[in-house]
Amino acid sequence: MSGVQTIQVTEEDGEQRLDRWLRKRFPHVSQVAIEKLCRTGQLRVDGGRVKGATRVQPGQEIRIPPMPEPGPARERSERPLGPQVNDADVQMIQEAVLWKDDHIIALNKPPGLPSQGGSGLGGRHVDGLTTALMFGYKERPKLVHRLDKNTSGILLLARTDRIARALSEAFRLRSTRKIYWAAVAGVPHPRMGTIRYGLVKGGHRGGDEKMIAVHPRDIDKTEGAKRATTDYAVLDALGTRTSWCALVPITGRTHQ
Repeated sequence: MSGVQTIQVTEEDGEQRLDRWLRKRFPHVSQVAIEKLCRTGQLRVDGGRVKGATRVQPGQEIRIPPMPEPGPARERSERPLGPQVNDADVQMIQEAVLWKDDHIIALNKPPGLPSQGGSGLGGRHVDGLTTALMFGYKERPKLVHRLDKNTSGILLLARTDRIARALSEAFRLRSTRKIYWAAVAGVPHPRMGTIRYGLVKGGHRGGDEKMIAVHPRDIDKTEGAKRATTDYAVLDALGTRTSWCALVPITGRTHQ
């Protein structure tokens, strides 16, 4: 167990998520443990409380509480697998690769698989399976954005720190464009428009975090509610019963 440390963020390590910065130095510490350190105020940036998603900047000082020592080094194999990765998971995650080059991996994330670990999500998630996606690189590819557990779709992973910072910045500044497709009960009217509702956390049920939609008139008086804006268009419809829609989130709320 190490003692309390204070480390200054370098220019090279700036503009990245705190959890990613910490995992680079303590790869044996789980995401769940990092989130707990943030939640309890043990992990701080410039003396202030933070979240795992907080972006650290060059020159900031990060207080790191005593961290557990890594376990005994395991004998290296040709494919370094984490404790949660079995052969079936390796085959599943590698078959989900849609595109791979020197910089990125595009993954077809299946529904039911979380992008990252967290409270109530268990230990099997995309981030925990990236040891099977190294393909000869020395480091695991890094998530640069997330999809909800029950959402399927394309998930981008960066193969180097430099590309991870560039892509994370693109998502943060919303210079990327996300389009979701959804089968919808009924046909929205009008067939093209904007949804302006609020979202507020409604707790967990069955291991999944639930969100509650809030009418626009009630957002300001509902504690914890955040405005969520989404553009939509009906692409096709089966009578009046079902429609195929494209949705573009303008805000980036949880489970929007």
